[in-house]
Amino acid sequence: MKILVMDIGGSTIKYAFMDENGAFLSRGDTPTPHEGREEFMDAIASVAEGEGPLDGAAVSLPGLIDYETGTMIMGGSLTFNNGFALRDALMERLDVPKVILENDAKCAGAAEAASGALADVKDGVVLVIGTNIGGAIIHDRKVIHGAHSAAGEVTYIISDGTVPTLENLWGERGGVPGLLKVYREICAENGRNCEINTGRGFFAAYDAKDPEAEKALTEYARQLAVQIFNLQTIIDPDRFAIGGGISARPELVEEIREQLTILYDACPRPVPHAEVTICKYRNDANLIGAWSIFMGL
Repeated sequence: MKILVMDIGGSTIKYAFMDENGAFLSRGDTPTPHEGREEFMDAIASVAEGEGPLDGAAVSLPGLIDYETGTMIMGGSLTFNNGFALRDALMERLDVPKVILENDAKCAGAAEAASGALADVKDGVVLVIGTNIGGAIIHDRKVIHGAHSAAGEVTYIISDGTVPTLENLWGERGGVPGLLKVYREICAENGRNCEINTGRGFFAAYDAKDPEAEKALTEYARQLAVQIFNLQTIIDPDRFAIGGGISARPELVEEIREQLTILYDACPRPVPHAEVTICKYRNDANLIGAWSIFMGL
């Protein structure tokens, strides 16, 4: 069996050809087109050229999906996918009998549930921290989609008591840009101009014992801990797994745990405590998750 597995991101399409056992036969990447559907489909077709007959394709991508029809309800940053019957289009263009589409964060959740950090529990939540925050809810070891295909879309949680705006949606405040914003604000309060625009740059300052960076990580982790506290109360999962590039820094999860301890110690009534760990799969999470969904695992 030979399956084309793709992780379609805002800037890059990562792809691999995998067999029925999950082995990577070959892999690569290509830029994600933003001109429109025709260029998008051409880029995908070019990946499969010369690979011979395929048994199917498994696709991880941003947005909301109508799983019955294989239509993109909303394409996330790839707005040309809005309303696009992508599954049927891929089956025809790639000449394959089966295509599955899944939201990128849900693919990460499927990977962790199948053989990752949540493999030994029944219920869990995956939070993927990148430019935004993606989420997946696992119940009975399967990703759940919800009535509108939007279960786990933590991006749209309102983080204060006002109407939703880009400034107060948790996805905007909780991603890496939110960490950088907290850092710049703390620097400004102390009369410093800290124009760092990448997570790598932030952690370079953190490793250099920059006091504003240390304070920013604590504040940022507190904001994450508050929402994890809330999600634990609502969903009551066995475990949370934190993914995304930032999860490579163990200080983040350690600080989240410390902030959760503060919240639970202050809570006036006993409530179940959230368990937080780091995702097993990193850059390959969406590929592995898409493959596992294709295989029905």
